[in-house]
Amino acid sequence: MNFNVEELNQLIRFRRSVYPKDYSGEIVPEHVINQMLENANWAPNHKLTEPWRFVVFSGEGLKKLAAFQSECYKQVTEANGTFQPDRYQSLQSKPMESSHIIAIGMKRDAAKRLPEWEELGAVFCAVQNMYLTAAAYGAGCYLGTGGITNFEQAKPFFGLGTDDKLCGFLHVGMPKGAVPDGRRKPVADKIIWVKD
Repeated sequence: MNFNVEELNQLIRFRRSVYPKDYSGEIVPEHVINQMLENANWAPNHKLTEPWRFVVFSGEGLKKLAAFQSECYKQVTEANGTFQPDRYQSLQSKPMESSHIIAIGMKRDAAKRLPEWEELGAVFCAVQNMYLTAAAYGAGCYLGTGGITNFEQAKPFFGLGTDDKLCGFLHVGMPKGAVPDGRRKPVADKIIWVKD
């Protein structure tokens, strides 16, 4: 198969995190979300464990996510004395800024044939596939890893067990305007070549 390598190079460099505050309110077409998920499913993973799991929230589902995450946050943080009312309010309102939110989970291989970090690496490769797909369609994404991401109490809501991980929430929306240019330090500063 022949691919347009220059277009691939441009797509990789064009991919950005686009934050919900920069979304237009336009709904991302469902076929785009489905293609993001299909491409995520083709991420590399050792022993074909396919550890990625996704829960997609849209429409009224965003309200369900908002209600769950804000109440989960309140329950956990009131118990440990770290509750912040502003954070609680944000967890109630922020989901409404996105067209879709995809909860990202890592389902641990039952036999634990691989180190956990390899399974997590595979999940984040799947997330990169979703980012690239969204960018190709002109949609924006942002992976949030705060809020209730590290709360054990949150896992069952997303179909995850004790050995699994909730890795974050991929916010998806249509950007209001042009996506800003990216920036990277030269790759040569990060490479050691060993040839002979």
